[in-house]
Amino acid sequence: MAGRAAIEGVRELAGAGLTAPEVFRRADELLRPVLEFDAVCWHTADPATGLVNSVQSEDLALDAFEHAVRLEVWADDVATFPEIRRSGVQAETLSRATRGSLRESVRFREQVRPAGFGDELRAVFDAAGGMWGCAAFLRAPDRGPYLEGQRQLADAAARHLGHALRACHVPAGPPEEADAGPAVLVLDRRNRLQALSGPAEELLARLADPTPTSLTVPTGVAMAAEQARRAAHGLPVPQAPVRVWSRDDRWYLLHGSALRDGGAAGAVTVVASPASPAEVMPLYLAAYGLTAREREVALLLVRGGDTRDVSRALAMTPYTVQDHLKSVFTKTGVGSRQELIARIMLGEGRC
Repeated sequence: MAGRAAIEGVRELAGAGLTAPEVFRRADELLRPVLEFDAVCWHTADPATGLVNSVQSEDLALDAFEHAVRLEVWADDVATFPEIRRSGVQAETLSRATRGSLRESVRFREQVRPAGFGDELRAVFDAAGGMWGCAAFLRAPDRGPYLEGQRQLADAAARHLGHALRACHVPAGPPEEADAGPAVLVLDRRNRLQALSGPAEELLARLADPTPTSLTVPTGVAMAAEQARRAAHGLPVPQAPVRVWSRDDRWYLLHGSALRDGGAAGAVTVVASPASPAEVMPLYLAAYGLTAREREVALLLVRGGDTRDVSRALAMTPYTVQDHLKSVFTKTGVGSRQELIARIMLGEGRC
């Protein structure tokens, strides 16, 4: 009964008009009694790549967070956020993934156990084809492993949290004028800030994590740097750049590039710039809850196509295009193509 009430409370967060930090705080209140965790680390993510881009925790000091970032990017482990997404579920526990042998997990040996915890439950928050966030729920060793019913409850909650976080990214209004130029940051091999230029100081404040960490840069910047290092080693990485939603309600793009100078081994340059309307249009459409097909229709219309153009491009009848268009108008709260363009390109008339 308590679990059902918690899920219903989480479901209602999508329509509450909350920011991501507020969603996480409310979800903590609802889920802690039923999942019985002792600490939680919440993250927002780049919905296009699934890369973590912020961290929030009221339980953990995060004084060794740079190691957590490296483990997330480099460790070949079980029950990682990407692995959970590929598995078809939205929540997994270390105890289940390792069949009770927690020591098989690098993350458990180097992060979870040294911090004084036992089992870990991870959940990914997907909606509209993107991953908008994720979380790691930790419990004391004397509580024992998470029960299967608790994992299933977390799985159900994760689906609603995906919708709630997606709703946080609906544009609040017309974008501000672009900054004078991109911000450039140089990081050493431990992701410590070495130099900066352009409007970097102001940008760092806009992208700051809700919870301070041992990093001297926001989580999104550190993740972009680590992805650049992976690419320099010839390892596969998600598509670049890393996208981050800022405190001023706009998307920024973070492009990392490993420096080749042998005297600066591991050093990386990260260039951060406001995303253009064309670059974030698919994310805005996803934030409104449009299906993949509805996003295709809307993108073609916003880019100047008419019903016949969309019909030919997507191999569907004009009547089907009109049906999709009606759904697009309903979800975005507009009544015409002109209003749709204004809503998506300029952020006008948000409800």
